[in-house]
Parts: sequence; structure tokens; C-alpha cells
Amino acid sequence: MISKWRWLLTQLTRTLWLRASLFAVLAIVTALIAIPVQSLIESPLPFEIGSEAVRGILNILASSMLAVTTFSLSVMVSAYTAASSSATPRATQLVRQDSTTQNVLATFIGSFLYSLVGIIALSTDVYGENGRLILFTVTIGVIILIVVTILRWIEHLSLLGRLSETTNRVEDALTQAMKQRIDYPCLGAKRLDKENPPKKGKNAVYINKVGYIEHIDLGGLNRCAESNETEICLYIEPGHFVHPGEAVAYYDGKQSDSIDETVIKALSINDLRSFDQDPRFGFTVLAEIASRALSPAVNDPGTAIDILSRAVRVLSLWCDHKKLDDSNDNIAYPYVRMPEVKLDSLFDDIFLPISRDGAGMLEIHLRLQKSLLALKQISPECFAECVEKHSDLAYQRALLALDLDADIARLQNLRNAVKSE
Repeated sequence: MISKWRWLLTQLTRTLWLRASLFAVLAIVTALIAIPVQSLIESPLPFEIGSEAVRGILNILASSMLAVTTFSLSVMVSAYTAASSSATPRATQLVRQDSTTQNVLATFIGSFLYSLVGIIALSTDVYGENGRLILFTVTIGVIILIVVTILRWIEHLSLLGRLSETTNRVEDALTQAMKQRIDYPCLGAKRLDKENPPKKGKNAVYINKVGYIEHIDLGGLNRCAESNETEICLYIEPGHFVHPGEAVAYYDGKQSDSIDETVIKALSINDLRSFDQDPRFGFTVLAEIASRALSPAVNDPGTAIDILSRAVRVLSLWCDHKKLDDSNDNIAYPYVRMPEVKLDSLFDDIFLPISRDGAGMLEIHLRLQKSLLALKQISPECFAECVEKHSDLAYQRALLALDLDADIARLQNLRNAVKSE
């Protein structure tokens, strides 16, 4: 529901270079602030600090911060590689956006530049006695900041890149996307039922790019549709793969180049899917983590069982989902329609890959059936249809892969419990 400019700003604040640049500018300003401040102090301060004493401390900071920054960058790259190999490459974008890592690196880079600028300023004798004392005081504060940052960094390194930490990040991003789509099923627009859509407008909008929808500026579309007295029907949503051969929107009335241009500009397209506004991608990434764990090379069914538990936790939020009608109070853009996320699609994204890749493992099938049973017990009216469908599919896969009659009998008892619940 955020505008395109706010969304772009959010994406910008998640980048490392922006935080590092801001810290660098702040460091330079901090190092030079003593020059104008010293002229405001008329009387000498209680004690004096020699330029060599301050320069020695700054030299130590400059050399150590450069080494620490280089080391931290290598650790960060290793963490990305670990997250990609142990979980899935799709999860590394969340690791890259880790605010603690970005703040630590920005602090180290800022401290290095602060020391460098301070040394240069001391060499040009722009600091008087009061200025050197102010610079010394600020330097002590910078040292305290560095010590606190290093302690936080040491603690954070114990988790960075670990499979459990990466999975937690994926679950958190998925939970946020799910809550948003539950509160606003169509992100503030009216619902478009793809199975029984309204009569398509005579004007179709095509886009000349190939990629995934990352964000839709519904506010801009709504203003455009309102001013042109029409209704724009989007046949895509965040995460949808678009190409020039498929219409992304339809509208009634006279064909308008301005409407076509507004629709095209409202769609942010990227080569990769994003976790924002796209809960299906979150479930897909969780399923990829489970599939990798179930591969013969890894053989880690415990991770797949953990993923199933996380899936139940996130899917249980769907109990608060209510079918959207045109009179709903959550409709902020009444001149735009778009599809909503289907529960059956979410089940397909998470349960089908796990039941396929774990077809020959009894423990996976048992936990899968128990997970489906738990969802049905949480809300029969909400999950019953999807649960029974996927319970049958998983059972059929197990019959093709399991050989021992006792294993099949155990699984059949659990499947019967799912159907009779």
C-alpha cells in the first residue's frame, strides 16, 4: 500500500553503500567540527593536549579500522556464501539487508575516515589548543563507539550465515508479507476474481519487459483511473512473471496513451522476486531450504521438519483472512482491481516440494500429515479443503516410494485421522 517513491526509499535504505556513505559524511563533519567550535570558546580550557598525542591515537585508529573493515568485509562475503550453500541463494538478499552488519561496517568505515581527516587537519595546524582538546574528547567518544560496535559484532558473527538464522529471516519476512496480505488482500484495491472475472475492457495494456513484478503503485493507478472515469483491472500481482505477450491490465472507455503509460510506470519489474508483498515467494524459499536438506548430498530431514513447523506457524495467520468485497472498509483504491493470494497456491508452494523430495522418508511424511492435521484442527472451516487435498497427494506419493507395509500402515492411520478430523 505504500507509494512507489516510499517503496524506492525503503529499498535504498536497505543498501550497504548508503549507510556507509552517511556514516562517512558524519565522520568527516565530526572531525572538522572542532575548527569552528574552538573559535566560540574565548577562554582556554582547563588543560592542554599536544598535537602529537592526538595524532598518535588517530594513527592507531586509522590503521586498525582499515584492517578491521577489510576483515569484516571478508566475513560478510563468507556469510553470504554460507547462506547460499546451506539454505538457498534466494535467501541471501535478506542476509545482505541485515541492519546490524551494515551498521557495523559503516561504523568502521566512518571511524577510519574520521581518523584520516583528523590527521590531515592536525598536519595543517588548523586546530588551536582548544580545538585539539575538543578533537581529543570526540576521539575518546569514537573509541567507545568502536568498542561497543566490536562487542555487538562478535555476538552477531556467531549467528550470521547459519542455517537457523537464515531460516528465521525468511520466516520473519514471510510473516510480514502474510500479515499485510491478510489485512489488505488486494493491497488496498478491489478484488479481481480470475475464475469469474468481470468482462474484460476493450483496452489491454502490455509491457515490453520480462521479469517479476516487485511493486505496484496502486495509488498512482487509482488517481489515473479516477481522472479518466474508468476502472483499471490488473491481472497481475507482486511476484507475477510478466512478458510482452501477456496483457497486464485492462480498462474500459476510450483508449488512452496516458493510461497505458501510467500502468507501465506503476509496475516495478526486477530480474528476481522480492519478499515484500509476495508471501508466495516466502513459502517458495522455505520449500527450497527443505528440498536442499532432503537431497541425498545433504540428507538433513530435521531441517525439513523444522520448515514444516514454520509453515504451520505462518499459515495459521490465515485464520484472520476475510473475503474481500467491494464495500470493504480496507479498500483504499476503489478504481483498481487486482487478484488476491489464494490459500491453495500457498499450500502448493510449501507442501508439494517437500512431499515430492521427501517421498521416500517416513519421518517426513508423518510430520507432513501431522502438520496438515494441525492446520485443520486450528480452523476446519478455513483449511479443511486444502488440507484434505494435500493429505491425499502426499499419501499417494508415499505409496509409490515406501516399501514396508508397517510404514504405510502408520501413515494411513494418520491420513485417516486427517480426513476424519
